[in-house]
Amino acid sequence: MTADATTRRPLRRRVPLGPYGPLGLLIDPMTWRAVPYLFVASFATGLTWFVLLAVGLSTALALVIVWAGLPMLLLAMLLWRGGAMLERRVLRLAFGVVIPDPYRPRPKAGVVRHLGWLVGDPATWKDLGYLLLLFPLGLSEFLVSLTLWSCAIGLLAQPVVVLSGDTTVIGDGLVIDSLPGSLPWALCGVAALVVTLYVTRGMAWLHGLLAVALLGAGDEARVRHLRASRARGVDAAEAERRRIERDLHDGAQQRLLSVAMELGRAQAKFDSAPEEARELLARAHADAKAAIAELRDLARGIYPAILTDRGLDAALSALAARAPNRVDVVVGLDERPPAAVESIAYFIVAESLANVAKHSVATEASVLVGREGDRVVVEVRDNGIGGAEAVPGGGLAGLEDRAATIDGTLTIESPPGGPTVVRARLPYEW
Repeated sequence: MTADATTRRPLRRRVPLGPYGPLGLLIDPMTWRAVPYLFVASFATGLTWFVLLAVGLSTALALVIVWAGLPMLLLAMLLWRGGAMLERRVLRLAFGVVIPDPYRPRPKAGVVRHLGWLVGDPATWKDLGYLLLLFPLGLSEFLVSLTLWSCAIGLLAQPVVVLSGDTTVIGDGLVIDSLPGSLPWALCGVAALVVTLYVTRGMAWLHGLLAVALLGAGDEARVRHLRASRARGVDAAEAERRRIERDLHDGAQQRLLSVAMELGRAQAKFDSAPEEARELLARAHADAKAAIAELRDLARGIYPAILTDRGLDAALSALAARAPNRVDVVVGLDERPPAAVESIAYFIVAESLANVAKHSVATEASVLVGREGDRVVVEVRDNGIGGAEAVPGGGLAGLEDRAATIDGTLTIESPPGGPTVVRARLPYEW
């Protein structure tokens, strides 16, 4: 099934702060997910870590002189690393901020190497800085949230307070004891609620910026990631070149050589054995058509013309139409991404659907392409038996390499029994 214009739907954008009006902020789930974190979790978590680190580190440093403090310091590092990893997951739930773990690759063996890996990683100390700053930051967020929400709810509740028979005294001599007199205060409560919503999202945005700066990948990690992705891109391009050469040599080239030989033999027998020459011409004609088909398939594998002419929606629909099982396609992009992004998204879907047909024993699959923030998300899901994994030299590993060439990522979720979900996150601009 191909999605038309009425069924296209973009993936929900998850950003800490967006161009919302008051009503949008009120109904946006991200606002209400940020409220409990700013009101309770941030302060409670910051206080807990401040106490643990203050007591633990001071005790460990005091005992370093007798060597007993060294294991305690090591344990404290592992503890605050674990706390920072947990905080990244919590921030994703609360603010929609996705912060991958930025740590250096773990060494394969050796106690000394592991110690150097832990102590020498800048991310370890940035984690410590964030957890120590979380207490004053959380205290400020708690006080601001408490003040604003108490004021907004208190003003909004004035009509209810009056109807219940109670009165409210504000300042010296200002008493709210009637329903008409409470309505202006309720309107002030609406204004206070709007201000509270904007301040809540603003605090979430600022907290997210700090978290990205301290818990995210620094320049060194980004450079390391770029080097690795470029290396994988070079390897993927080299593997693709070898595949094209192999397909040309073993396929179309052999077919064309056979055509040439059949035509030569037919030319030699054209006068002496015309019937045999006709048979040779017929075989040469069949081989020529087979060579054309192989060249067409090879060209489609390099870059399909329909993708250039009509974009991802049409190209993926054509893939789905050729699949042996049912494939639903939904493309929810407002505008076309760059050609490199479209190409990689296409081949991720093509390889995934090929694996579905060959290995998954699935009866149906779905393809969803949409935008999430500054990323194009490509998701292929099937109802097969699961168990798919990326092995070196395999098709799924090649897809990871393709995605890495433009700083994209690819994940595979395929538990035994299914379902299998292949999800790629590619940059929208490249």
